[in-house]
Amino acid sequence: MQRFILILGLALFCNCTWAQKIDTHHLNPDSTNYPNVYVKKVAEDSLQSTFAIWIKGTVQPHFHTQHTEFVEVLSGKARMTLNGKTFIIHKHDKILIPRGSVHSVTNLHHRPLKVLSIQAPKFDGDRVWIKPLT
Repeated sequence: MQRFILILGLALFCNCTWAQKIDTHHLNPDSTNYPNVYVKKVAEDSLQSTFAIWIKGTVQPHFHTQHTEFVEVLSGKARMTLNGKTFIIHKHDKILIPRGSVHSVTNLHHRPLKVLSIQAPKFDGDRVWIKPLT
């Protein structure tokens, strides 16, 4: 019985060390003195990357060649374009951005837009910017 309790205790401890609750209410940039976009890594493993992102202005159109992105708006209001469709996003909205989908965001508030971005698989810098036609 003691062996069972010890094994159960170790299993629960190991499981708890890998799990993570993200306290988004107290998640802040390390500085407010950033030009437009501030990105803070929250978690990462071989299967995903999770970032808190603050946007003061605009994120130009781009897409990701290797991963899907899931975004939850934590605070603010913005205009988002996803594959040619434009819509307004607010706090608590969740947006699925499939791999290869062109997307952009323009903040509509005086405070930065704050989002949680989960990217799978692990983000490896596969962002491709769309150059405007001139």
